[in-house]
Order: sequence, then structure tokens, then C-alpha cells
Amino acid sequence: EMESKVSEGGLNVTLTIRLLMHGKEVGSIIGKKGETVKKMREESGARINISEGNCPERIVTITGPTDAIFKAFAMIAYKFEEDITNSMSNSTATSKPPVTLRLVVPASQCGSLIGKGGSKIKEIRESTGAQVQVAGDMLPNSTERAVTISGTPDAIIQCVKQICVVMLESPPKGATIPYRPKPASTPVIFAGGQAYTIQGQYAIPHPDQLTKLHQLAMQQTPFTPLGQTTPAFPGVSLVTESRDWKCPSALTMFPCICPGLDASPPASTHELTIPNDLIGCIIGRQGTKINEIRQMSGAQIKIANATEGSSERQITITGTPANISLAQYLINARLTSEVTGMGAL
Repeated sequence: EMESKVSEGGLNVTLTIRLLMHGKEVGSIIGKKGETVKKMREESGARINISEGNCPERIVTITGPTDAIFKAFAMIAYKFEEDITNSMSNSTATSKPPVTLRLVVPASQCGSLIGKGGSKIKEIRESTGAQVQVAGDMLPNSTERAVTISGTPDAIIQCVKQICVVMLESPPKGATIPYRPKPASTPVIFAGGQAYTIQGQYAIPHPDQLTKLHQLAMQQTPFTPLGQTTPAFPGVSLVTESRDWKCPSALTMFPCICPGLDASPPASTHELTIPNDLIGCIIGRQGTKINEIRQMSGAQIKIANATEGSSERQITITGTPANISLAQYLINARLTSEVTGMGAL
């Protein structure tokens, strides 16, 4: 019953839907001199905002009554299909790829979207003909997940309608930390009360001492084992500018200019194991790399001797959580560059 109300536009609830888009897609939505997005805003009656920033990804926020949102979605889906048709006229491809949209949904609502044993998502797929996938992991530094929808524009519009119904029936629980795409520029690392940017092989103290620290910097995320795709560097904040940043009270692991915080967090120890064949890229010729990592992070790093019959080596890192985080980031960066053949880092 609720669905019929929604699809007839009778349910005049204001909703906000967030989409994650690549730069090229955003360019297509904006159009020459902003004409396309202006037309979409006028014809749909929805508010369409595009996040600022020099980022490979941007967030497009669509807000308005449900019928306005569906109109905006229809216009975006048809625009993307037009782009696919145009690109195919210049290529030899014979089969037409589907239109794909990525929604960003609070993780607390994803359970309702999937349903018991996947029943809800299966029902949405079958009734709309669209492919729907909910990402298993949350987007970096947020409590949101990506929901990818692909199919014909009509299938996508039907699918979005059904997703909106689920989101209206089960609102998000607790606070949602929205996903903010990272800038394409050099990451900023915050450690030991000092901000650093990575340039080539070195961490250079960042000139802007008051670089704003992301709220999640103090959450010690587990160390990502090699071979996993998530570029999560534990506890290290890859800082992005965020105007509404407030110093969180939990910020005890980073000495920062905040009143009433312990300026020197206690030292702790972290252990990780590295495959023998990759230990060389961390140690470097005559220990140059490991010494650089020690200097840059301020942490003590001990590498255990190889043990008979073991294909791994133990690394022990000691220091403040911030030092450990920076050391782990630098070790991870060395491993990543070795595995992907980037070399320079």
C-alpha cells in the first residue's frame, strides 16, 4: 500500500538521496555552463547539489518530495543512457552496457534493504529487472555503504522507487557519518601533533599546522593485510578539509591543540607479520628504508630474525598510537608500491 502511494507521488515526503559519481559523470550532469543541471532542477523540482572539491569522486545530493526525486533520477538515468549511446557510435562494441548509478546509503538502513536472507533485495531485482548490489564494506571514514544499481533507465527508476520506500519505512538508526570523497591531491597525515604530506619518499611537515583532522582519526582500524583492496591505513587520518569540523572529545590519541587533553599519549606496541619475500623492500639497501620509516614516524621498529621453516617475519612497532599509525602507513605504502610496481614510494 505504501508503495502505491509513493509511486503515485501521493506520499509527499521530503527525502534526500546521495549519489556517488566519477568526475566524467558529474561533468555530464552539469553540462555546458551548468545548463543540464539547471534544466534538471527546473523540470524535476528537486534540489540537486554537487559536492565541491578536486576529487576523482563527487557526491550528488538530490532532495525534495518523492515525486520530484523520481523525476530527477529519471533525467539522470536517461542522460547517462544518452552518453552510452553517443560513446558507442564511435566504438566497435556491439552490446550496449547498462546504465549504472551508485547510491550512498547509511549502513544502518542496508539490513532492511537486503532483507532477511536477502529476500528484499531479491524481490527488488525480480520486480524491477535492475541489478542491485550492496557493498559489504563501509565507504572510508564514514558509516555509509555504496549501493550499485544497473540496468535500463526504466528499471533503474523503478528500483530507486522501491529503495526509497524501504528507506522511508526504516529510517537510519543512530548518527550517520557521511562519506566525503578524498581530494586527488597528496594525502595529509597527522601524527604526533604535527601534520605531514607525503612527497616522493619523505613525509614533509605540512605548512598548515591547523590542518583539520577528520573525526575518525582516533578510531584504530585494524591493520589491512596485504592483498586486500581497501586502502585503509590504520588510525592514520588522510585529512580532508571539512568546514564543520569540531575537535572530538575522544581525540586523546593525537596530541592536538585541544583543551584538557593529555599531551603525550602512552606508548604502546603493535605487531605485524610480513612475508619474507617482501621484507627486503621495507628494510631497503643497508637498512636505508627502515631507517627512513623510523625517522619519519618517530616509532621504534624491530624486525625479528628469520626463523627456520617460517615464510614470515615479525615486525614490532613501539611508540604513541600516532607514531605507530604513521609507521604502519609508511610500511603499507612501501608494500603497496612493491606489489603494484609503483616503486617510488
